[in-house]
Amino acid sequence: MSKKGFTLIELIIVIAIIGILAAIAIPAYVGQQTRAARTEAYSNLENLRLLEEQFFADNGRYAPIGGGTINYNATPAAADNGIEDALPGFRPGGQVGLPGFGLNFTYTLTQNFQITNATANPPTTAATATPCFVATATGRAGTRVAGDVFAIDCNNVRNF
Repeated sequence: MSKKGFTLIELIIVIAIIGILAAIAIPAYVGQQTRAARTEAYSNLENLRLLEEQFFADNGRYAPIGGGTINYNATPAAADNGIEDALPGFRPGGQVGLPGFGLNFTYTLTQNFQITNATANPPTTAATATPCFVATATGRAGTRVAGDVFAIDCNNVRNF
């Protein structure tokens, strides 16, 4: 009489192999997600710089109109003085009507500043007499990119 099936040793070996593969694969997957979020921020900052240059070509100055700092509020339908109001082409992601939905970074735009030290984290900025701006992406708390700060200015000086 023959008994078909697996022995306890065989099952333990299979579970151990699956555990080893998972221990290798999960950190690699998390690393890929972090790199993807950072690449999204780089792309959004470059897009924001190009939109600012278009705004400058049309208006002779950078946004925001009154100077200072403005944030991306993810509310294109509401006039709340966000980046989306000054530069309507800036849409970094998320779902309309849900502020910050799906975004790993918050975005700010500061007029009349430029990056003076791109190797610092966050990059050092200083006020400038000439028209300029600094666009910044800051990793949201609770995400894989929390604490990351990336910036680009009107001279295309960047820390990424």
